Amino acid sequence: MSLGAAPNANGDDVSPITGDSTTAAAAAAAQPAQPDPNAKAVHDVVNSEIGVATLLNRLKQSIASAKEFAIFLKKRSTLEEEHSNGLKKLCRLTTESIRRPEHRHGTFLHSYEEVTNIHERMADNGAQFASSLHQMHEDLLELASNMERGRKHWKATGLAAEQRVADIEAAMRKSKAKYDGLAEDYDRARTGDRQSGKIFGLKGPKSAAQHEEDLLKKVQAADADYASKVQTAQAQRAELWSKLRPEAVKALQDLIKECDSALTLQMQKFASFNEKLLLSNGLNISPLKVSEQGSQPRSLREVVYAIDNEKDLSNYVSSFANKVPPRTSEIKYERNAVLIPTNQPSAPPPQRQSDPPASYSSRQGPPQAFGAAQPPHQTHNSQPFNQGPPPALQQHERSFSQGPPMQQYNNSPLSGSINSSMGGPPRAPSQGAPYNSSSIVSNGPPQLSTLPFQAQQAPPPSFSQPQQQAVPSAYTQSLSSGPATANLPPLKPVFGLSLDQLFERDGSAVPMVVYQCIQAVDLFGLEVEGIYRLSGTQSHVNKIKAMFDNGKPTDASRVDFRDPANFFHDVNSVAGLLKQFFRDLPDPLLTSQHYAGFIEAAKNDDDIVRRDSLHAIINSLPDPNYATLRALMLHLHRVTDASNANRMNASNLAIVFGPTLMGTSTSPNIQDSGWQVRVIDTILQNTYQIFDDD
Repeated sequence: MSLGAAPNANGDDVSPITGDSTTAAAAAAAQPAQPDPNAKAVHDVVNSEIGVATLLNRLKQSIASAKEFAIFLKKRSTLEEEHSNGLKKLCRLTTESIRRPEHRHGTFLHSYEEVTNIHERMADNGAQFASSLHQMHEDLLELASNMERGRKHWKATGLAAEQRVADIEAAMRKSKAKYDGLAEDYDRARTGDRQSGKIFGLKGPKSAAQHEEDLLKKVQAADADYASKVQTAQAQRAELWSKLRPEAVKALQDLIKECDSALTLQMQKFASFNEKLLLSNGLNISPLKVSEQGSQPRSLREVVYAIDNEKDLSNYVSSFANKVPPRTSEIKYERNAVLIPTNQPSAPPPQRQSDPPASYSSRQGPPQAFGAAQPPHQTHNSQPFNQGPPPALQQHERSFSQGPPMQQYNNSPLSGSINSSMGGPPRAPSQGAPYNSSSIVSNGPPQLSTLPFQAQQAPPPSFSQPQQQAVPSAYTQSLSSGPATANLPPLKPVFGLSLDQLFERDGSAVPMVVYQCIQAVDLFGLEVEGIYRLSGTQSHVNKIKAMFDNGKPTDASRVDFRDPANFFHDVNSVAGLLKQFFRDLPDPLLTSQHYAGFIEAAKNDDDIVRRDSLHAIINSLPDPNYATLRALMLHLHRVTDASNANRMNASNLAIVFGPTLMGTSTSPNIQDSGWQVRVIDTILQNTYQIFDDD
């Protein structure tokens, strides 16, 4: 569509809009006018007693619509003016700031300035658009004011004429009633149907003849008055129907058409101004390409793509060529003659920190009995120092951190073969006992000295061969520290495995970590304010987690949280560990398979239907999931029983455990979080109806 000259800022039409709108108008004019199906009904209404009142109400609607659109134009004009002024201010401040020496120059500066110029032209278009809208607002207010004055005039004129005719007709009907009454009295007096006795008047008693004569005079006077009022009413009605009412109706119809046409014209101008604004901004951003040669404005895309980063960098760096300092002489190390020994050979070059000691390098290869010896540098190349200790040393360190496995290491055939190959006798089982004699108790839970995060450890056993020298103390300390041990893969992982895997491996439907955490909170945390809401100490959580992950297959089952010392007297850390266990499950406790079913069940507004729907889905869970959920819900119900002390009611616990038990990545829809909370809250509110409490 081609756009002609739009109305100017004063609201005057410079030229009509050409294009599709002109074609549509011409096509509409070419079509014959369709007869109005409501013409007869309109004629009947406007020529009746309610015609003037109906047109007055219609004119009132037109005036109200014009005022409303004027308010819209004023607000839109204010917004456009604020946007234009803000854009101009932004361009001015940006132009002043970008020219500072701390910003980039070159092609970037030129393109940036051209971008701000484009925005300034867009701001000018917006300012002109706002000015035009403001003028249209004033024109509409003036139109509404003129229409109000015309409406008041014709309301007074038209309604007054209608009221005069109505009053004359009422007086005529009253006169007729009086006339009819006197005629009846006269008829009774004339026919002799009168009351017995004398009739008294102002001058004394009247005879029947006198009374009849008086009634006749009154009837004649009433007849003359009635006839006069009928003539007056006929004349006023004829004047109303022929002149006054048609004038008022025509004037009101003209006012309505004028107001409606002016409002429609202003709306057409508003549409034209919007098209002009968008078209002008579009031409600023992407000008039309003409075939004539010469300077043409570039589009915004061309301006941005004209930035040459390589050129700007090269020009900036080359501008400092005259400031390059002279090259200094080569740096050399010259040892003072005083420190040079006279009778000793020169020392070997210093060893890098990244290279392992010679004694440690000699341990990287297999013992001499298993194969030929390798030079230390070859061993270093084949197994770098930063990749961790060799397998044998790694097994020894993990065995040491766990206690009893050290004795298995001493009794293993590999240990005997290594000792025999190194020339020493094989280790007896009793030789390993003093080494770990205090690290584990035969009965009861493991002591803290056997945990992998324990920093204090005994030195590893030394071998008899000179090639198997002890690792330097600094390296031994780094291996025996907590973080190094924590980085080892777990011996018997508990966290991160599915409930089915734990059930198949351990034979317990409820994992031991869940049982122990529930037991600890039941004993020591039911009256702790904010239990399961407050976070414990992360270091304690990591250490307690290592108890279950890095213990021997028989150690994790012997963890006893009935002693608070085993969890550092920090019950909040135990609560955090329980939540972390459920978060680390590969499949959430309530399973991804039944996620949609739980959400749909939660959307039921009826409490009984929602409870029964959730109960049916819970019964279909796998056995480990059902048993674990039952144990957890019965425990959380006990927590809610103590909510007066811990401030954790069913709603608060549902907020904490909703995403934990149903999974945070199960559904990308964030709106499901509310339904997740409702699922857990409904289960907690109906725990004993869903699960048995034995």
